[in-house]
Amino acid sequence: MAEQINEVVEKIFQAGERALGVRWKDGHESSYEIRDLRLKCPCATCVDEWTGEKRINEKQIPADVHPIQIEGVGRYGIRIRWSDSHATGIYTFEWLRSHCPCGRCSRQLKN
Repeated sequence: MAEQINEVVEKIFQAGERALGVRWKDGHESSYEIRDLRLKCPCATCVDEWTGEKRINEKQIPADVHPIQIEGVGRYGIRIRWSDSHATGIYTFEWLRSHCPCGRCSRQLKN
């Protein structure tokens, strides 16, 4: 993704008790369920790099897992340090936008 962070993301915020929000520069807002983000961590520890197969056992991820810290990574994503001590995943802005769970984005992905 060649765009700079300030051209892509306007704000990252807590969107509810169990949700992380992203307000995109184009005006769209995404709201991600916290545990779902942890379960979909794209790092090599959580997902096999060759097959794309999940390596984590969802039952071992606490129901109340939550971000301890969110930090920018370059101009292309964020790293979340989780309460279960996991911290190697980088969620690129491209990945986050392509995984937006809103109805509008879900419909676009199906088409």
